[in-house]
Amino acid sequence: MILKKGNFVLCSLLLAFYTSISFGQRPKKPNIILIMADDLGYETIGCNGNDDKLTPNIDALAKSGMLFENCYSTPLCTPSRVQLMTGKYNSRNYIGFGLLDPSQTTFAHAIQKQGYKTCIAGKWQLYGNDKQFELAGGLKGSMPQNSGFNNFLVWQVDELGSRYQDPTVYTDEKKSVTLKGKYGDEVFTSYIEKFIENNKDTSFMVYYPMCLTHDPFVPTPFSTDYKDFPSSSEKSNPRYYTDMLRYHDYLVGRIVKKVEELGLRDNTIIIYTGDNGTSPQIISNFKGGKIQGNKGKTNYRGTHVPLVVNWKNTIKSGSINKSLIDFTDFFPTILNLAGTASKAEDKLDGKSFYPQLTGNITDQRKWIYTYYDPKWGKYTRKVFAQTLDWKLYETGEIFDLKNDREELKPIAKNLIKGKDLATIEMLQKTIIEKTQKQ
Repeated sequence: MILKKGNFVLCSLLLAFYTSISFGQRPKKPNIILIMADDLGYETIGCNGNDDKLTPNIDALAKSGMLFENCYSTPLCTPSRVQLMTGKYNSRNYIGFGLLDPSQTTFAHAIQKQGYKTCIAGKWQLYGNDKQFELAGGLKGSMPQNSGFNNFLVWQVDELGSRYQDPTVYTDEKKSVTLKGKYGDEVFTSYIEKFIENNKDTSFMVYYPMCLTHDPFVPTPFSTDYKDFPSSSEKSNPRYYTDMLRYHDYLVGRIVKKVEELGLRDNTIIIYTGDNGTSPQIISNFKGGKIQGNKGKTNYRGTHVPLVVNWKNTIKSGSINKSLIDFTDFFPTILNLAGTASKAEDKLDGKSFYPQLTGNITDQRKWIYTYYDPKWGKYTRKVFAQTLDWKLYETGEIFDLKNDREELKPIAKNLIKGKDLATIEMLQKTIIEKTQKQ
């Protein structure tokens, strides 16, 4: 058979195309960046209604992505982190404050199995100290290198030190060092930027549990008196919270910019949230009123947190999602993003919200369950379940969230009728079933 020159070129191109499909590399799985601010409630973010508009970079992610209105954490740091990282309710695997049970599978373990390179930078606080070991009956927590992360640069592992000026960090070399003249979250952000550069040609996951905006409330590099402030000082002043909020948003913007510069934006999903409510020392200007943070407490001011998900050219810009989301849901969502079943890892409690990112809202949560027993300080056990409209505590207290978000006046069960009574009975059944360790 004799081919003309033009036909030969066409056949060569077709052969190359089909060969690349049969023998070439599969399309790269989407990169995942999960950013979690510390002690930052729903009311602090501009896109949620904060009047001061201190978070333009996060607001921009919401504008071009999906803004969730009903994401709930636990009221305190460690319970939220354990739930987020393991996809399980604390009734099943919580061993003590500041501790992550090292026998648990984390989302980092799971996504490594899917070929991802994994990185954590920021706050760890999951290994514990002598006091925490004692309170947990001698149990020790988990180290970052044993928790599914290829690379890590984190604060508070085997030493405490400062988290902000002159931070003490635990490095890839598995040792703690103090970085004189540096600022904690800026160092973590630079580390993440470098990780992204080094892994731009493979699929990666970044988990960034920020130190900001937790107290002590101290100057940031954006503060006019930053250089004059003693680096050894932990003296806290709430007036610096505004600077901290601005600076944390600036760092989020830097990560987004790095992804864009490397041409990875279309194939990178960025998830932003907070671990619990804002400190009670902070009062935010919100929708024309004032909201005081309520970290540690179980009403909405202690548990209602921001959630923004951005995936350029996949999530419809300006999407608003009113579905209930809780912190067990992140693990199965991440698994779905990596292309595997959401329940594939050790009977997760969470429900993937991945389908909702592309507009499929047919299978939403009907309730949220929270087992809150931090085993720390003044905080006491609180177990509850809620829908958007009703909340039931293990103790029997019932609150109408439509009319009493502050939970000031419980309602007697015998006064509740019809569908609302059916909802309360569903919540009661949920509490009984989920509180028992599985």
